[in-house]
Amino acid sequence: MPAEQEPLLKTVNLTKRFGGVVANKSVSIDIQPGEIHCLLGENGAGKTTLAECLYGYYLPEIGEIYFDQKQVKITSPHDAIRLGIGMVHQHFILVRPLSVIENIIVGTEAAQVILNLSKARLTLGKLCREYDVSLDLSAKIWQLSVGEQQWVEILKALFIGVKLLILDEPTAVLTPQESEKLFAILRKMKQEGMSILFITHKLQEVLDVSDRVTVLRRGEKVATVNTADVSRADLARMMVGREVVFRVNKEKVSFGETVLEVKDLRARNDRGKESLCGVSLSVRAGEIVGLAGISGNGQKDLFESIIGVKQVQEGKIHLSGSDITNRSINTIISLGLAHIPEDRLKEGLIPEFSVAENLILGLHKKRFFKYGGNWQDGKQIETFAGNCIKQFDILTPSSKHATRNLSGGNIQKVIIARELSGNPRCLIANQPTRGLDVGAIEYVHTQLLKQCQAGTAILLISDDLDELMNLADRILVIFKGAIVGEMDAASTSREKIGLLMAGCLESEA
Repeated sequence: MPAEQEPLLKTVNLTKRFGGVVANKSVSIDIQPGEIHCLLGENGAGKTTLAECLYGYYLPEIGEIYFDQKQVKITSPHDAIRLGIGMVHQHFILVRPLSVIENIIVGTEAAQVILNLSKARLTLGKLCREYDVSLDLSAKIWQLSVGEQQWVEILKALFIGVKLLILDEPTAVLTPQESEKLFAILRKMKQEGMSILFITHKLQEVLDVSDRVTVLRRGEKVATVNTADVSRADLARMMVGREVVFRVNKEKVSFGETVLEVKDLRARNDRGKESLCGVSLSVRAGEIVGLAGISGNGQKDLFESIIGVKQVQEGKIHLSGSDITNRSINTIISLGLAHIPEDRLKEGLIPEFSVAENLILGLHKKRFFKYGGNWQDGKQIETFAGNCIKQFDILTPSSKHATRNLSGGNIQKVIIARELSGNPRCLIANQPTRGLDVGAIEYVHTQLLKQCQAGTAILLISDDLDELMNLADRILVIFKGAIVGEMDAASTSREKIGLLMAGCLESEA
């Protein structure tokens, strides 16, 4: 922790409302020069709203902001950038058809009427070497993994050159290894005098990386404490207002017949390269099989192949004995497959639709339309949505509320409610707790275990090794599109899984 001095940034009684909802209520914080300051809170606690007030997306109704010991009014991101404030958003602000380098320099203060790509490439190359970031600057954004897209956002902030960098849930899309690399970069930035406001809901990250932490709950500041003075349990209690169960109890389940079977699957990624190299796996009724791997090693392609989004070149996929290889999504769903996608906003639902509309998405024609599919049964939809909202504890003003306005945890609950409402035979869950707080994670884990006990076969794809070791019966490791190891979850170790994820042979691990 740097010596106490005049803060680089300070807010005094900052208040932001959205209609009748108070997102931030009289929040006062200060960030010191050369400090990593964590902003901790549940989904919907007001963390992102506070950050976006500092970055000029929102204008607070009440309160003052001071930067470099001067009172400032930040009315746009351009104002923030001119002051020396940069922000990396949780949901990326990237143009998918453009290249990495184009996304970094377009819209920055460094960009002129004619883009100087050669000069920018030299600067970015130097930054990549300095911070040990490996990225193809010519690649299109749509060709990158989610983790790689996060590095584009971070490089953009470094390219601008800022005094204060705001990171909104930056590890939500990173593997454990990528997170450690990010932490090393943040410590280097801190040593060079940069201040960092690190928004997270992950308690261990707070303990690992921060000097101080401010906890928000329901839009209000609970406390600001020195990180060295608090424990994980202390932070959880401040964050959610109750004791938190960090490990859910898993009851032993007798496995049934094989429900999902994948044999010698081969597929190509968007660049035309082979991304699945003869993948074989099986999941039995009542079993949770975990899939571990560093982002970009074929997990997404396997997920999309099973659910029918991606065509496979070779191999077979069977669901309860039925061949679903390269079948349509609707056919696969009708046979009893449910799925939770990696990106809940872009792949899991339509943010502009209401909660009720998203709850029936994919089910609407068969269950909620009448007269040959030309007329919505509004009463039935409202009854179904109301039951889901109650059963899955979705916090929303009403079923007609726009889904985009919910917190991340509640958006995920909408997807889970929809996917589990049909009592699926098999569930493919891809990063189901990514970006969620401890309370929401506890909830998702409980729902997965309930499905397991009901006999559902679950393939759980996750970057969180603790999650896999807590929930899974078996853990498979994927590396460069191939399964390189299989372990009993109860007897393996993080070290062994980590070695396999890095490409070590099982005999060497």
